[in-house]
Amino acid sequence: MAVIVPSSSASPRSLLVFAGAASKPPTEEAARTFGQKAKVQVRVTFGGSGFVLSQMKLSRMGDVYFPGSSDFMEKAKREKLVFPETERIITYLVPAINVQKGNPRKIRSLRDLLKPGLRLAIADPEGVCVGTYAVEVVEKNLRGDERERFRKNLVTTVESCEKTANIISLKGVDAVVGWRVFQYWDPERIETILLKPEQIPRIGYIPAAVSAFTRNRELAEDFIRFLTQTDGKEIFRKHGYLLDVGEARKYALPETPVGGEYVLPGRWKRRGK
Repeated sequence: MAVIVPSSSASPRSLLVFAGAASKPPTEEAARTFGQKAKVQVRVTFGGSGFVLSQMKLSRMGDVYFPGSSDFMEKAKREKLVFPETERIITYLVPAINVQKGNPRKIRSLRDLLKPGLRLAIADPEGVCVGTYAVEVVEKNLRGDERERFRKNLVTTVESCEKTANIISLKGVDAVVGWRVFQYWDPERIETILLKPEQIPRIGYIPAAVSAFTRNRELAEDFIRFLTQTDGKEIFRKHGYLLDVGEARKYALPETPVGGEYVLPGRWKRRGK
């Protein structure tokens, strides 16, 4: 999905941003605000971080890559699809359990997700940041037999962070392993159950970097700079995002790693890959 900010007729400049849907609500607003301030057109293509990276790579287009986690930025840097020196951390994320408002199935902990008859969903762990973190949470905290019980309750995987939140909003499942921030996307229909601090495998963050295919590096850097400065930060804070690692550490342990890249176990990959 592309969010198009009308440009000034006097300025042909434009930006194409490939963004993970983990930042969709504030990024939509930030794109509009920056577009109005800079008098440019900002187009944002949202989706799973891995999927939009593939789009950027195959099309050889795009000015900014803005994935939902460090995992996919590391891949982008490894494949020389971004300029590493332009990378900036925009906001921090913490994995959590998201349930329907009012918590009708009385889910209080990670192990409650193993109850027979629950209907669970996660995002595709191969292409979506929150799906990668969901698998890491399961692998870190559940024993082999418990993992199988979790997977028995797993009725679907979805293609983006947005769809992970939406499936709870629409009561398609009883719970997802998602992001803490999802409750701010739809507070009338989503409730968050926090994981125990020792169950958080990593504190996530959302980075941005200039694409190797940019046709306007200066404007792309201006957009990233806007996201890191006061006006951009306030947009993310308004939407419930954590702006510094100290805020995120309140949900985890002092020694919990930040960022990095998780290697997905083969049993979670699609067959033939």
